[in-house]
Amino acid sequence: MRYNPNIHNRKSTRRKGFNYSQPGRYFVTVCTFERECLFGEIESEEMMLNEMGKVVHEEWLKTKTVRQNVDLDKFIVMPNHLHGILVIKNVNVGATRRVAPTKKHSSHSLQSGSLGAIIGQFKSVATKKINKMHGTEGVPLWQRGYHDRIIRNEQDLNRIRKYIENNVANWHQDEENPVNRKKYKP
Repeated sequence: MRYNPNIHNRKSTRRKGFNYSQPGRYFVTVCTFERECLFGEIESEEMMLNEMGKVVHEEWLKTKTVRQNVDLDKFIVMPNHLHGILVIKNVNVGATRRVAPTKKHSSHSLQSGSLGAIIGQFKSVATKKINKMHGTEGVPLWQRGYHDRIIRNEQDLNRIRKYIENNVANWHQDEENPVNRKKYKP
C-alpha cells in the first residue's frame, strides 16, 4: 500500500510551536518494532543485556560523543524499549536537511541537532549494526517514532530519574512487558 497522508498521517505528539533543537532536557522512550523483546531479559530484577542490547546501550552512549551539543542523564535499555533523559546543550544549529521520501512516508524536514534528528540517527545506526551482525538487512528494529516529554523543572527531572532507576524492578507490572499485554487483550 502506498503512503496516503489522509489515511496514514498520525497526529503528532510534539508540542506545537516548540523548538525541539533548543537547549533542554527530554525524557524519551524508544520501542522495538511490534514491541518484541530483543535486547535481553530481566533476571532477579536485573537487566541482562544480550548482544543486541549491548549494541543499543553502546550506541546510546555514543550519542553524546558524536554530538557536542548533547549530554545524557539516566537511561536504561529494557527487553523491548529504551528510556533515557537526553540533554540538548547550547545549540548553534539552524540548518534543515531534507529527508528523501520512502515508500511509507512523505518527505519531511528535520532540523539538524533537533531531538528528532538525534533519535533518528541513534535508531538508524543501531539498526544497521544489529542487522549487519545478523545478516538481516532492511529488517526493522524500532517502531516508527518515539515518545518524548519535555522536562520542565528539577522535580520533574528527579521523578523521571527515579522512574528509570525503578524500571527493571517494576518490569513485572510494566505495560511494555508482553506478559502484561496478553493479560489485558480481549
